[in-house]
Parts: sequence; structure tokens; C-alpha cells
Amino acid sequence: MRVTWESEGNVWRLAFRLDAEDSITGLCSDGQALKLATNSMRVELPHAPREVHPDLLALAAWTVVAPWTRRRIVFDRPVSPELADAIETGWGIQAGPVGGSPRSGSRLAISYSGGADSAAVAAILPDAPFVHFQRVPHPRVPNRWTHYRSDVLARLAEQTGRELTVVRSDLEFTLAEPRPGYPEHHAVAAGALLTAGELDLGGLAFGYELGSRWLGGGRYLHRYTPDNLMWSQHGAWGQAFAAAGLHIVLPVGGVSEAVTMRLALGSPVREQVRWCLRGTDGPCGTCGKCLYKELIHAAIERRPLRTSITLDRGVARRWQQPPPYGGQEMIEYGCARVPGIEETVFARAAGFLKATEASTAWLERCYPPAVEEVPEPWRKPIHDFMATEIGFMSEDEARRVETWGMT
Repeated sequence: MRVTWESEGNVWRLAFRLDAEDSITGLCSDGQALKLATNSMRVELPHAPREVHPDLLALAAWTVVAPWTRRRIVFDRPVSPELADAIETGWGIQAGPVGGSPRSGSRLAISYSGGADSAAVAAILPDAPFVHFQRVPHPRVPNRWTHYRSDVLARLAEQTGRELTVVRSDLEFTLAEPRPGYPEHHAVAAGALLTAGELDLGGLAFGYELGSRWLGGGRYLHRYTPDNLMWSQHGAWGQAFAAAGLHIVLPVGGVSEAVTMRLALGSPVREQVRWCLRGTDGPCGTCGKCLYKELIHAAIERRPLRTSITLDRGVARRWQQPPPYGGQEMIEYGCARVPGIEETVFARAAGFLKATEASTAWLERCYPPAVEEVPEPWRKPIHDFMATEIGFMSEDEARRVETWGMT
């Protein structure tokens, strides 16, 4: 794989060329099969930066092309030995040319998506600036997802009143299959990487919570994942970001979506929280994500489910089957707390799981190792917030995390 960046004012364009051993089909770090659509993308920054460090350009490119690279990657600028070593150690890919110096920064920014988890991070870090990624059309790839209203989310981000950098990019259209999206989850940070030097960023906070970091995450796994390839500090991506002087920080990595939902709904950005972009004036209320988030929302407020989704809808089908489920810890939490759950589309799931408030109480506290792995410059304020506002799990509760999926 060979990559080249060109800039014109505030727009940076990436072009990449596959080597003979590379393939247009590949796998994301989470195992999702991906098919390449095009070999170019652009990132539009708010203004032209003074300069962008070669390691930041290289890592931004790597978040895009990693799934299709088989043996080596050749950047158009020399990168630091630290970044080259991180790529070779993490993926077995030779990276070069090598000859640059490493970089560092001091500030922590939030990769702000506008969802409940992201809003919870904003509540924990009230002074941290936002960097928001906005999908825009690609000049050569048709937009098959016109219902995805990224413009709405960017407008809501502007309404938060926080220090905000909006980065617009068409990189999601590099995917032909399964749909427009990030080649690697970390590609959402492409804009933050290109602005890290300008903003003096040394860390980037993401809204990945307990389920994503420690319990396998959604559709991917159903087991304890201390060595999570994507989000652990010692994982391949954690080491690559650290080598580029922009550490991955997970302020809510030790708490469940029940906690992040509660924090988001009690935060100053409550009115701007949006986890579904299929609707224009609010969440659509009819997709699978809306159903899942409504279960958590209802559990927090101890009220019946508010949804028009019925058993005949495809998004309700998986809850009629036996577990395991993606995000099962939150299905258990919701089924144990929503009044009248036996009259909803989650009735069969509730019967299978037999969860109670006592059996899911651990999901209301913080898993201590998650705070311990926060990089030192930002650990104390996150620790203090968790100690004061959430509370830490007991040893028995932490064992629930560490035996997840084993029974």
C-alpha cells in the first residue's frame, strides 16, 4: 500500500494505491468484512493549519487503509521510528520510510459524536474542546444513505456552546460494502489527527463504555476483553495513537450505558443528545438503535417502554431468540427495571435472561481498572468524578465483569 497526502488551503486529499499483494476485500479490526469502493478521500478542516506532523498524517491514513494492507505501507513523508514500530508490532506490516521525529501535545479533546456516551464524556470533562466528524458526499461515489442526516448532528454540536472544531470528510465512502462507514472505528479521529498539532492535542477522548471496552462490545464478542485490540492502551491501536502523540482516552470505559445515559440526560448538552440520525426533528423511533436506547432510557426513568415497534418488525426479531445478544448487559439491565416488560417486544428476552435489579446492580458502578488505564495526565479528574458521582465496583462486582460470557 502506498499513500499520498496533498493539501490545498484547508482541504487535505488522500490517495492510495494497492500493491500486488493487497486486496479490495479485507477485515476491520473487529472482524467485519469490508470491500473497497474507491482509492481517494478528502478531509476539510475549519482553516488551513500551519503544518501537520508526518506521524499524524500517516496515522490518519492508516485508519483508512489498514483493512486492505497485507505486507507493507509506504507513506509520502518519513515517519518516526516509534510509529513505524507500533504498526509493525500491532499488524505485522512494514511501515516507512522511517526518519522522522516523534511529536507530543498537552491538551485533551473529545471526539464528540453527539450520542449519549459522548455527552457523558462531555459531562466528565467540562473544559475539554470538541472535535466533531461530519460525513459529506464523495465526488465520485453515489450516496446510498441519504437518510443519514450528518448535517443535523453537526448543527446540534454547534448548539452545545462548547469550543468546537468541525471536520468534514467523505472518507466513509471508501467503503462499498457493507455500507458507507469507517474502514476502522478509529477513522472517526482522522480530523482530530490532522488538527492535533494546531490544537496541541496529546489525548483524544472517546465515548466507548464498559460494553465496548471490557465486555466484547455489541455484535462482536460476548466475553471479557482486557486485551481489546481496538481500545486497550496496550492494544495495537492504543499503541499506534500513543506513538503519534495522541493517546486514546476512555473516560467512560468503566461504566455501562445506563450510567452514560443518566449522565447525558443530566448534562448541559441534554437537548443536543442524538443517537439516531434517521429523523430530522429527533430520533426516528423505529430503528433498532432507537429501540435499544429506549429500553435503557426507560430503565433509567423506571417507566414503561415508549415505542411503536411491534413483534412483526424485523428490528424486534432478535429479541425473540435465545441469548447471547449484542449489548446483553444492557438488555438484562433494562428487562430488570422497565415496568410491564412482559408486554413488550423484549418479553421473551426477559424470560430467557431472568435478570433482576440485584443481578444487574454492578452496571450502576465503575470498573476500577478502566480508570487505571487512563493515561496519567488525565487520570485524576476522571478518577475523582467516578469516585464522587458514580462509585466503584466492589471486588465481587468487578468479578462479574471479568467472568462475563463464561457462564
